Amino acid sequence: MSQSKPNKTKQAVIIGAGIAGIASAIRLSVKGYRVTVFEANDYAGGKLTAFEQDGFRFDAGPSLFTMPHYVDELFALAGKNPRHYFNYIKKDTSCTYFWDDGIRLTAYADQDDFADEAHEKLGVPASKVVKRLQKARRMYELAGQIFMEKPLNRFSTWWSKDVVKTLLHLSQLDLLKSMHKANADQLEKPKLVQLFDRYATYNGSDPYRAPGILNMIPHLEHGVGTFLPEKGMHQITTSLVALAEDLGVSFRYNSRVSKIIIEGGKAVGVELDNETFKAEVVLSNMDITPTYRKLLPKVKAPETKLRQEKSSSALIFYWGIKKTFAQLGLHNIFFSGNYKQEFEEIFKGKVPATDPTVYVNITSKDVPGDAPEGCENWFVMVNVPTHNGQDWEVLIPQYKTLIIQKLNMILQTDLTKLIVTEASLSPVEIERKTLSAGGSLYGTSSNSRYAAFLRHPNDHSNIEGLYFAGGSVHPGGGIPLCLLSAKIVSEIIPQP
Repeated sequence: MSQSKPNKTKQAVIIGAGIAGIASAIRLSVKGYRVTVFEANDYAGGKLTAFEQDGFRFDAGPSLFTMPHYVDELFALAGKNPRHYFNYIKKDTSCTYFWDDGIRLTAYADQDDFADEAHEKLGVPASKVVKRLQKARRMYELAGQIFMEKPLNRFSTWWSKDVVKTLLHLSQLDLLKSMHKANADQLEKPKLVQLFDRYATYNGSDPYRAPGILNMIPHLEHGVGTFLPEKGMHQITTSLVALAEDLGVSFRYNSRVSKIIIEGGKAVGVELDNETFKAEVVLSNMDITPTYRKLLPKVKAPETKLRQEKSSSALIFYWGIKKTFAQLGLHNIFFSGNYKQEFEEIFKGKVPATDPTVYVNITSKDVPGDAPEGCENWFVMVNVPTHNGQDWEVLIPQYKTLIIQKLNMILQTDLTKLIVTEASLSPVEIERKTLSAGGSLYGTSSNSRYAAFLRHPNDHSNIEGLYFAGGSVHPGGGIPLCLLSAKIVSEIIPQP
């Protein structure tokens, strides 16, 4: 039953039903706004969607779920029991790692178990791994709240005890080192350094250039944990849409906004093909670049921010496999033999990569209905450059050949005989479906120590009533940060 209240007199419009748009709709509805969400596609979720093919179910986009309390928080905010909408399990293993020389390492969620495994498989003292994870936690405690949960363009953010505490411990944040340099200094063993370097891909960045402060990210897996919704990742979208609708939020699909209406320095609504829709608050969950280029053509764009280096994109294969692999888990990484070269190729636009790292996600390990009996649903992804004129029709089969060769060698199998159904998603399609510039997964990269400060803020400095949420603005991409962008923007939007 709808929880909307008759005294909701002010209208908020949200452009885009990505995960940040849905979360923003929930928060603004609770705050007292009437909320309408316009979505150009015929579905909600943005990248966080799913599809079925030949008896297999695939999550189409994000496959890693951390920080589930940010989802639960939305239900609690609305006075609902999250378990009535949404349930998830905590995984004992965060990832299984494979190298070409036959070494396989299980990254247990428990820090001590993970450290013991690294000692056994890589010859690293367990104490060194524990110390590295303790530092990740310390970095998160010092800087996570500031950089992830607060607007960076507000004086109040910087005039606080938390900031003073962080400033007194700046040396612990490795701001002057790259992620790779900090990891190499602390961990030494190349394979363990590579394992920790890979967390740069959580926001589509290059560990050889991204600042060392991003080494707080491992804390999310080994300090908080990795999780999986009981019905797969798409359940995050469906449960939040259900909550929003219960609160009275209106979702209008197949409704492409063509313009944000600005009058007298204030956002007053939006235009669609055959309609003008008035509102006191306009919030764009659309990628920030097309927001300015397409919806705000007469507003001076922040070119420095829009021209920052984009994050990496992805090429994804969805394979129905007529076999089960006991050595594989929910998350699996097959590492490149030359990680530095791989990132150089990604960010210099060289495709196909010489030796790409391959990620394989298999939700049927935990959600049996996702694949027929005796089969598995493989989500197979490689990081690739954003779309910039490449011929992906040619590149897709080239990548497929590279990926199969790598997986066949390590798994000692012949995947060509096991793939019974297939689909793919390229940067071109990601850009078309989500309007993310070039198909970038996380907006801008973090390949600079200043990247956090150069992201577009969650409001417009000169236009009243205009706001922004999602992976292309502060604090960044990925499910947790998109949910936090919704939280930040809802807190700076005035009470109706």
